[in-house]
Amino acid sequence: MSTTGFRIQVQEADFDTGAEIAALSAGRDDVGAVASFVGLVRADKSACQTGHVSAMTLEHYPGMTEKALEAIVDEAAGRWSLQGVRVIHRFGRLLPGERIVFVGVASSHRGDAFAACEFIMDYLKTRAPFWKKEDTPAGGRWVDAREADDSAAARWAQPGGD
Repeated sequence: MSTTGFRIQVQEADFDTGAEIAALSAGRDDVGAVASFVGLVRADKSACQTGHVSAMTLEHYPGMTEKALEAIVDEAAGRWSLQGVRVIHRFGRLLPGERIVFVGVASSHRGDAFAACEFIMDYLKTRAPFWKKEDTPAGGRWVDAREADDSAAARWAQPGGD
């Protein structure tokens, strides 16, 4: 990815949401909107049938994952007028309440920022090669893709989806 202001990271370490948001518009007078999304590990009992989630382990293929994220961001940049994008996705063992993913998008207008942020997150959930294992009182289990995630991503392929 060669676009200035566009950054993708896959890392084990946590990130500073405020610093990432600030970096999207730092020194820029062409940015009129920054939209962001932060995903967290939840211990929601309704998320699984075997009890609350005590931890989540995320695995990925280094190199392949970054290329998939770059392709998603490139597609977003082709659909909307964007001045900057930051995607950070963590891997490793995470506990409830910890941050998993950050998507931040800078644009001249809020509509492009909101749409691109949602698009990137929807595609990240369905196209990025990450695997999740939830630890519960009944043991660990790998999380299958959710139909709702596929439906969210599919709407972008339909006319008027962007």
